[in-house]
Amino acid sequence: MSTDVARTPVVFIHGLWIHGESWRPWIELFRRNGYDAVAAKWPGEAETPEATRRNTAVMAGYGLHEVADFITGQLCLFQEKPVLIGHSIGGLLVQSLLGRGLGAAGIAIDAAPFKGVPDVPLSAIKTTTPVLKNPFNYNRTVSLNEAQFRLGFASAVSEKESRELYRKYAIPGPARPVFQTVTAPLNPRAATKVDVRNAKRGPLLLVAGAADHTVPPGMVKGMLKAYRRSRAITDFKEFPDRGHSLIMDHGWKELAEYTLNWLHAKGF
Repeated sequence: MSTDVARTPVVFIHGLWIHGESWRPWIELFRRNGYDAVAAKWPGEAETPEATRRNTAVMAGYGLHEVADFITGQLCLFQEKPVLIGHSIGGLLVQSLLGRGLGAAGIAIDAAPFKGVPDVPLSAIKTTTPVLKNPFNYNRTVSLNEAQFRLGFASAVSEKESRELYRKYAIPGPARPVFQTVTAPLNPRAATKVDVRNAKRGPLLLVAGAADHTVPPGMVKGMLKAYRRSRAITDFKEFPDRGHSLIMDHGWKELAEYTLNWLHAKGF
């Protein structure tokens, strides 16, 4: 294994309602392959899912700008630009940070849409109903119950596995990023803007789960289309029969190994 690979830092960024501990198997796999791998924290996130659930108020009110700035502070601790790997809203954050030149490369898995991605399907809107049904949630934290978690995350796995994933990783999350994502088409200064024309950014891999209700493949392909005017590398990969829980359910390793091979092919 080359020295360059051994020095390459990798930062994993989770999305809403899932604790960073969900990246633990990935971190261990990447470290075995010579990377300096860590999971980024969101503002107010405690060390464990259990501790985070006990103090939900500290996460309230944070929006995408604040979360991105908080994670940027963690990226600055590395001596070189890290590879960024994110899921859901974490995938949106990866694209924002990569477009700002803060990452060497990016992998966005079932990423929440950035401003300019058209045709958000009804299934995606339905999964955000627990947040959007009450406008007073904007400055609050919101938790998903087991049924809502299964609809939004674990619809492509068994009920038993869905319950296990919920127990292990589910946490409350600030509602503001959901409102910011849904209202982005109406906001010229939307927090979900991404610099899709940056020709100097590192390579980007967009990943879709074919059975994802929250971020269907068509939405990810819409993101791919938005990058068509940039000369920077943007690749796409769709995994059949995978839902929004694809980074943490029983099939996580197939996806993780694919991302490792993609990074190796790109020289990281």
